[in-house]
Amino acid sequence: MKPRIHTCLWFDTQAEEAAQFYISVFPDSRITSVLRYGPGDPMPEGTAMLVTLELDGHVLSLLNGGQHYRLSPAASLVVSCADQAEVDRCWAALSAVPEAEMCGWLVDRWGVSWQIVPIFLMDRLSGPPGPAVQRMTAAMRTMRKLDIAALQAACDAH
Repeated sequence: MKPRIHTCLWFDTQAEEAAQFYISVFPDSRITSVLRYGPGDPMPEGTAMLVTLELDGHVLSLLNGGQHYRLSPAASLVVSCADQAEVDRCWAALSAVPEAEMCGWLVDRWGVSWQIVPIFLMDRLSGPPGPAVQRMTAAMRTMRKLDIAALQAACDAH
């Protein structure tokens, strides 16, 4: 059953290339459909119009709509990572704009913003507030790629 709500991202012409890349980065992912432009459409016939994929259970559509709109960091895809190895792997695969990196946020080569977040951080942030959480968030603000050991050390500092 398809989810009632899913994400759609606007691309100029690279939706199919991006979809192929994304499914290579995330396990249990696949392209589920590709709708192509036909004769008389605004893009060359055969160009992918809408690529629908599942990224580890999340349904995502990538639309080739031309240069009318631009992606923005105001919307991002959040990846919850089990450990530092997964944070490192996702970061290495996706990060393409070093000057856009901050607090676990990155931008890929197509302009899509991602948050690569350790589950550890989300668990701590959902718990009671206090000095440990404040130290951890202060440490996070100094990082580009999040470092679980450094976040834990900030939590544990007295």
